[in-house]
Amino acid sequence: MKTRLLLVVVLLLGVLLGWGVSRLGGKPGSAGAAAEKTLYTCGMHPQIVQDHPGNCPICGMKLTPIRKQDAGTNAAAGAAIAIDPVTVQNMGIRTATVTRGPLRKIIRTVGNVEYSEAALTEVTTKAKGWIEKLHVDTTGQQVHRGDVLFDFYAPEYFSAQAEFVQALGAGGGAALRQSAERKLKFFDFTDEQIAALEKSRQPQKTVPVRAPADGVVLEKMAVAGQMVEAGMKLYQLADLGLVWIQAQIYERDLAFVKPGQEATVTLSYLPDRHFRGRVTYLYPNVDEKTRTAKVRMEFPNPGYLLKPGMFAEVRLESELEPAVLLVPEMAVLRSGEQNTVFVALEGGHFDPRTVRLGATAENGMVQILDGLKEGERIVTSGQFMLDSESQLREAIQKMQQPTAAPPSAISAVVKYTCPMASHAHIVTDKPGLCPECEMQLVPTTTVAHGKQSEAAWRRLHPAEKK
Repeated sequence: MKTRLLLVVVLLLGVLLGWGVSRLGGKPGSAGAAAEKTLYTCGMHPQIVQDHPGNCPICGMKLTPIRKQDAGTNAAAGAAIAIDPVTVQNMGIRTATVTRGPLRKIIRTVGNVEYSEAALTEVTTKAKGWIEKLHVDTTGQQVHRGDVLFDFYAPEYFSAQAEFVQALGAGGGAALRQSAERKLKFFDFTDEQIAALEKSRQPQKTVPVRAPADGVVLEKMAVAGQMVEAGMKLYQLADLGLVWIQAQIYERDLAFVKPGQEATVTLSYLPDRHFRGRVTYLYPNVDEKTRTAKVRMEFPNPGYLLKPGMFAEVRLESELEPAVLLVPEMAVLRSGEQNTVFVALEGGHFDPRTVRLGATAENGMVQILDGLKEGERIVTSGQFMLDSESQLREAIQKMQQPTAAPPSAISAVVKYTCPMASHAHIVTDKPGLCPECEMQLVPTTTVAHGKQSEAAWRRLHPAEKK
């Protein structure tokens, strides 16, 4: 706000020093300029315009003169303003073209690398027994499917082998052999182990227990010589070839995240490497404190560069519309509920347009729903100066309405009140200080409660000229 007010002051000084800012149809050197009525305005509050010098009723600054336009010129001016080329250059005005393109929304957040729950494996036995020898005895060790973890002796395993050998030699037929073979497979004997037993006809005291999948050892409870019960967890393995990344997405961005959507992550220790994965799940709840929801993504992990526990920078891109009107966000002047863009016309003319905005796109672009057309040139730099000139001209136009009272009459009926709503009963026809709070009195037209204050005052003073 301070920057904008300073720009207004600079513009007004430029007008006084002959910058060349003019309205359509009016020139500083025209023959009728000397005969025009001089108006006065405040550099800080351009909406204050009167026909005599004095101080601003809002801030107390000295009013500065401006040249009043004639009504005929004003009617032809329309909404556009005109600025000579030299002034355009001095004001640093830059333009861009309204383009049509895809509306993409980019969401950036951070996530945590975690083990994939689907890639976790536990190693147990299906019978009570003893661990005779450990082959994998440390956590963090990399194992592959089929590697021997430990040698295991279990009476039930030995009995099952003996039954199979007996079925082979007793002539009990195929049914007895199949029954004994099924029992071995129940105890996780492989086809190779069964074939070796069929060939040797010698039951083995210990049986090798092998890794059921590739992975690293997350947990190791097995100890050499340990007696274990059936179903006891001895190892937990995690396959790091596929990992999860859990990220937090703000509630307002959830509409732009869908399962199956591509995600990209980078790591702080590999800033030039990009990993690509997919969104697999959006959790159904939103954190009440952070107003975020958790999103799960799956990433292939060649070389195991994505290590569980790491932080990762996550980038999600969503295409909302294939072709929409786009302008640089810096071209939009935002003022409350109204958004304005200045369109550059021929001959140094600039037309302020009220626009309706859509979603914010990537690369500092914003969607335009209404108010502009493709190919129009818009101001992207220096538009604050144009906005100041536009506001100043609007204030002068209000003074020149045919149905409006003469400037002297306007000045005569101005009433002042305290800017504090609690002191709305303070109404006077002269500027000054509030007798209750000593704040500077302001025109009743500049505060929300002013209209009611003035109406109440006039009811109490019916004889006062209105």
